[in-house]
Amino acid sequence: MKRISILVAALSLLIFWSSCRTDFNFEPSTGNLEFSKDTVYLDTVFSNIGSSTYNLKVYNRSNNDILIPTLRLGQGQNSMYRLNVDGLTGSGGMAGKEFENIELLAKDSMYIFIETTIDIETLVSSETQFLYTDVIEFDSGANLQTVDLVTLVKDAVFIYPQRFLDNETGEYVIETLVFDVDGDGMDDETTIQGRFLEPSELNFTNEKPYVIYGYAAVDDGDDLNIDAGARIHFHANSGLLITDGASLNVNGSPSLDPEAMEGEVIFEGDRLEPGFAEVPGQWQTIWLFNGSTDNTFNFATIKNSTVGILCDGNMDDPSKLTVTNSKVYNSSNFGILGRGTNIYGENLVLNRSGQSSFAGTYGGRYNFVHSTIANYWTNSFRQFPSLLLNNFIVDEDNTTFTNPLEEANFTNCIIFGNDNPEMLLDKDNDDTFNFKFTNCLIRFNDPNNNFTGSQYDFNDLGLYENVIFNQDPEFLDAVNNMLEIPNGSVSDGAGINFGILSTDINNVLRGTPPDLGAYESTEFEED
Repeated sequence: MKRISILVAALSLLIFWSSCRTDFNFEPSTGNLEFSKDTVYLDTVFSNIGSSTYNLKVYNRSNNDILIPTLRLGQGQNSMYRLNVDGLTGSGGMAGKEFENIELLAKDSMYIFIETTIDIETLVSSETQFLYTDVIEFDSGANLQTVDLVTLVKDAVFIYPQRFLDNETGEYVIETLVFDVDGDGMDDETTIQGRFLEPSELNFTNEKPYVIYGYAAVDDGDDLNIDAGARIHFHANSGLLITDGASLNVNGSPSLDPEAMEGEVIFEGDRLEPGFAEVPGQWQTIWLFNGSTDNTFNFATIKNSTVGILCDGNMDDPSKLTVTNSKVYNSSNFGILGRGTNIYGENLVLNRSGQSSFAGTYGGRYNFVHSTIANYWTNSFRQFPSLLLNNFIVDEDNTTFTNPLEEANFTNCIIFGNDNPEMLLDKDNDDTFNFKFTNCLIRFNDPNNNFTGSQYDFNDLGLYENVIFNQDPEFLDAVNNMLEIPNGSVSDGAGINFGILSTDINNVLRGTPPDLGAYESTEFEED
């Protein structure tokens, strides 16, 4: 009986308290809302590619619960922006354009989430970029308050596989490429979404950026030429394929403005927001198939990929791949991965890779001069060093296959990073393993003698000549891919005259004697 009395009393108190509340009575807004910003800048987007989601916070600082009669985009149903107001998608013919009777409690706030997808052709047909604007209108008349929306839209050349209707299934399928990747004629074909470039598409210019969906492939007998200043952007899971008998020529030039990099050819992802500027793994790779030849990169920057360049086969072809005056960084796996191939690199900078910045695997021929092969990966633990060489592969059945490492010569190079050691020479004694380091700076400290074998005999002048170990090169800011060295660095003047270029990666004349790495030393400016 006592419990019933307590329950009745509690219910009476609840009813009394509810009947006395007045804060569920919403009053019309009086135009006194406050906002986290008066203009929302949505970062640059490509035409027809959706933006990231941005937010605006709206505050009711008053002591009254208020009702916002209308909340809409200034261009209404025609706006290319779309809103989500605290989970509400709005009224009207198209979601996210217009809202009615939005409630906001006293001393409370709400979020508005903002996105856009803009077709530049509907705005202006003769421009390659356009500033698109609109406003968010809160209420109307005397109580009208607004927040501006601003987005820079860039036009681009879009390359993507076609969609086809499968008459048997009634479903749409995306165009695919089928390859015998290793060229051995065995039943090991790989299927990849993408298409071959048409003859009219085999010259990428600097007039508009290029945006690639899936893989853009270069067919047997075709050459893809990329002009100085071109910008190539890849969607997720996309890349370039240079197939058997095809070639890629990246023809960048020195830039007068180091920040604008107007002469360089830049390969990166298609997300233009600053938050994506240094994010690894946004796209796949530039894949040079076994049988491709005469591939060149000059004044190129390749960033934010899974593997910057994947180079397969043709180890006896000296024209297989030449990379000069170029940078590869922020690769989630490898900067450059060679597999039984032939690579020449000079004035090359590799940095920040989830595994190795350079890996020459399954033998081959590799020659690097004045290259900075570094790894200052900070995203997570990495298992591999900056430089990896081996002369074997192990298949799914745990069977080992060897291939001779005919040569791996590193001259005037810096091999360094934020781990130790930064060099792994993984030799299978059943096959050839030839290499030499000449006038290099290498981080390799093995106090516990974990690394054994003749390849680690640092007193053998036939393998290690004038090599400096474990002295800091004093990079400007290695974590942020600034691998310049200062005057007075241990690398300053430690090189020999060697290579095919007389200037460094910044087109600065090499000294006599030259410095190690891709950069000639300079006087760092004080912050």
